[in-house]
Amino acid sequence: MGNTFGKIFQISTWGESHGPAVGVSIDGCPAGIAINPDEIQLELDRRRPGQSEITTPRSEEDRVEVLSGVFEGLSTGAPILLMVRNKDARSEAYDHLKDVYRPSHADYTYQAKYGHRDHRGGGRSSARETIGRVAAGAIARRILADAADVEIIAYVRRIHDIEAVIESSKVTRDEVESNPVRCPDQGAAEQMVERTKALRKEGDSAGGIVELVARGLPVGLGEPVFDRLEADLAKAMLSLPATKGFEVGSGFAGTFQTGSAHNDAFYRDGDDLRTRSNNSGGVQGGISNGEDLLCRIAFKPTATINKEQETVSTSGEEATLRAKGRHDPCVLPRAVPIV
Repeated sequence: MGNTFGKIFQISTWGESHGPAVGVSIDGCPAGIAINPDEIQLELDRRRPGQSEITTPRSEEDRVEVLSGVFEGLSTGAPILLMVRNKDARSEAYDHLKDVYRPSHADYTYQAKYGHRDHRGGGRSSARETIGRVAAGAIARRILADAADVEIIAYVRRIHDIEAVIESSKVTRDEVESNPVRCPDQGAAEQMVERTKALRKEGDSAGGIVELVARGLPVGLGEPVFDRLEADLAKAMLSLPATKGFEVGSGFAGTFQTGSAHNDAFYRDGDDLRTRSNNSGGVQGGISNGEDLLCRIAFKPTATINKEQETVSTSGEEATLRAKGRHDPCVLPRAVPIV
């Protein structure tokens, strides 16, 4: 399994949804970085289940434990091991899934590839794996902020067919956190909340789009050809559970424009070279150009729903399934801190 991502700052996540714990090992964090468990916990609290009436009711505190690599509040340069214990798994609620494959889930493909799978909450394919990514991301965010004053903000752009109007260059984290769907457009957010509640009542689900903006990136991040900045970002984002699409800048919408309309004209701003538009999304030739990095990630509707669906059993017999358990009717609000 590919459980490791990164080269300089390398993370390896571990654990399963219904195992004793989940977490991450971080290798490559420089010595002397201030590591505040409260900062890590803040991000985990944004991701944890049971935080509002529109998320899964699974009740987990998700308290982070720092087991190595930190002494007297500073990183030592050794690997950092972070762990979160699972305390409210209720594995018995998944017993009915042991011998059937959930439609559009990882059950069948894991079984076909490995010959053995953990049916309890999806095991390794569960989004609970992302706890390690969020914890490591909190440290990476601190390194970027301290080294180059980089600011990274993600938010919900769309849920189902409700799309927000957001000015990415000005959106603030306080605006994002002002409502349970983490959409800074308050009017759209209210509609998204009501749509999500209705979907839960119907036993159905919906997907949408999370948008991310990184401000203050220096010119020169990324390498040509196979290590392009957007290629590395695409791998990171598309490895998240439930993701189905990734785009930078104008993305697919840029295909409707002509070159003269899409090109980002250069101009001088003191000693800096800037662009008058940002259709490139802050990346040209696979290298950051100093403008805001802007990308969008598409999440599919939650696969596990409380509606009867056709499926096949592990023995090859046709069957029907109405999934039980505790699930998000829409993953977008909790996907924001993961992105």
